[in-house]
Amino acid sequence: MKQYAVIGCGRFGSSVARTLYGLGHDVLAIDQDEDVIQDLADSVTHAVQMDATEESSLKSLGVRNFDVAIIAIGSDIQSSILITLLTKELGVKYVVAKAQNELHAKILYKTGADRVVLPEREMGVRVAHNLVSSNILDYIELAPDYSIAEITPLKEWIGKNLKDIDMREKYGVNIMAIKQKSEINISPSAQDVVSHDDIIVVVGHNNDIQKIEKKS
Repeated sequence: MKQYAVIGCGRFGSSVARTLYGLGHDVLAIDQDEDVIQDLADSVTHAVQMDATEESSLKSLGVRNFDVAIIAIGSDIQSSILITLLTKELGVKYVVAKAQNELHAKILYKTGADRVVLPEREMGVRVAHNLVSSNILDYIELAPDYSIAEITPLKEWIGKNLKDIDMREKYGVNIMAIKQKSEINISPSAQDVVSHDDIIVVVGHNNDIQKIEKKS
């Protein structure tokens, strides 16, 4: 279980925080708005109202001990840059920052962000799943409970055909396609064998996809 600090809990930040917590991780949510924090309190491990631009406040929360910090500040570009800098200087290993535009993204990278996301391109849920799981390459939410995920094969699948793997029975997901280098195999047959460099596209209930994430 990893520890995540989500700073700025608007629509994007709260989506990331709730998803990470739902996946079984320790999540600290930080926002200046007391109403936002009260709303999130039951959906994360800890929720704290504070100004994250104050270095002493971040230190008091032990932010340096967190594995990942997600800086999801909304319209305040100056604050997002400052907090990105502070979290890196305090020793957070991996910092993800939300940007408003390409210029903002470039500044965040120069400030020390390990990854920058543009919300109009990436949903909070997708980012959260990608952070947690090494074998989830992409994650598209179809509905509140169902998603499409691109996954790399688990070690136990490699060299086996789809009939033997039996994903529907074991994991409750359906295979939509298999990406093989430059080709896409739509509706693969039960006899198709999975190789280590395949990308498997599945659709299913979020709880079932999480079974695969947790085995990665």
